[in-house]
Amino acid sequence: MNTSDEEAEQKLPRLNAGNQLFQDLDADNVSATEIESLCMRCHENGMTKLLLTRIPHFKSIIVMAFECPHCGFKNSEVQSGEAIQEKGHRYEVRCTTKADLNRQIVRNSSASVSFPEFEFTAPPATNSLLTTAEGLVTRFIEDLSLDQPQRKEAAPAVYQAIETLLDRLRGVLELPEDEEPGKAVTLVVDDPSGNSYVENLCAPHADPKMKISHYTRTKQQMIDLGMMSEGDGAEQAAEAEAATAPARTNAQKEMEAAEKVERAVRDAAENNEILTFPANCSSCNAPCDTRMQMVDIPHFQQVIIMSTTCDQCGYKSNEVKCGGAISTKGRRITLTLEDKDDLSRDILKSETSSFCVPEVDLDMFAGTMGGKFTTIEGLLRQAHDELDRRAPFFAGDSATAEKRDRFLRFLARLDAAANGDVLPLTLVLDDPMAHSYVQNIYAPDPDPNMVTEDYERSFEQNEELGLNDISVD
Repeated sequence: MNTSDEEAEQKLPRLNAGNQLFQDLDADNVSATEIESLCMRCHENGMTKLLLTRIPHFKSIIVMAFECPHCGFKNSEVQSGEAIQEKGHRYEVRCTTKADLNRQIVRNSSASVSFPEFEFTAPPATNSLLTTAEGLVTRFIEDLSLDQPQRKEAAPAVYQAIETLLDRLRGVLELPEDEEPGKAVTLVVDDPSGNSYVENLCAPHADPKMKISHYTRTKQQMIDLGMMSEGDGAEQAAEAEAATAPARTNAQKEMEAAEKVERAVRDAAENNEILTFPANCSSCNAPCDTRMQMVDIPHFQQVIIMSTTCDQCGYKSNEVKCGGAISTKGRRITLTLEDKDDLSRDILKSETSSFCVPEVDLDMFAGTMGGKFTTIEGLLRQAHDELDRRAPFFAGDSATAEKRDRFLRFLARLDAAANGDVLPLTLVLDDPMAHSYVQNIYAPDPDPNMVTEDYERSFEQNEELGLNDISVD
């Protein structure tokens, strides 16, 4: 390397000299990266400042500010730095009272908002937004009201249609204090990136007015998110194959891919090898390694355990994938914990299972924490840490004192349960795929404190698992 190359390398900006790519927002310690860039107005060189930061209980963002010393042109922009989630998220909220309008909403720039009763859908926006349901409706009213005088003269039919919609949106802002028959509206927030959130007013309990669903993104949604291009050769080849071969569902394709991975892991397990592949830390987004190995659980089945450790920020996680055939029935396991020794039982919670502990009002939906192979104590502590670290709307200036105190009391009860200070406890593990397991310390004899029951899956459960689309002909 010559001297000029060394000097050029030294001038290259170093994004965030700290250990984490996105640093926590701190007014006393702001470190921005400066990059010389071209001014689009006078075509002279100006200066762009980049700040990669993480707003607590919100998201990671990239703040960009450009200023040209020659012509005085200035421009600033904020972009999301959040990683795209594995699946898209869809929130469906039934608004019946004014309290529902006060729900806080994080609307990512990729999210669409709709009111099915009005046949109204707002497409993805140019920037992300933290607001309330009332704030969203108010913003829609303001945007639709623009240029209405001009429309009245140029296109009376369009003007009248928008006025009708505006009247219905204004009616949403006038919801009663208490529920009344016939006065309700459905708000739907659909985000293919999975980075939008709608506040749960009943947290830590399930909200009866809100339904959350996760879905696999379509090809067009992946193109819109920049995950693939329209001219992707692999995608075109897949389309050509689909035109000449029988159509296959997404569930079938996922099963085939999973079988290939399982065969590779099984071959490695026979040779007592651990597979390692590159990944990114879900906490700081730094490059790290994920290790994977197949383990045989006595009196159950073989499972794939994946472990990720980040050397940059110290984040650790593990996930379990179950192999084998799909069970014809779901399984519900109910365990009564009578002493602290029961907390040390091994437990496998698959990614399709939900679990609850009624004594501490804990109810975790399927897919909330992914697949876990740990102890019961470890599962309760992981649930505590996840809720404490990632639950939005319970900290900061936007949270009310009553809501914050209620959530802190819940976390204290959950921590006491993990310590064994709240006994007896009842753990209910419900898995529609029957891929979850709780250690029977009396094996091979029955456990007097454990009840296992198999049940027929409902149509909705089969639909969510993609089983209704599988053809066995």
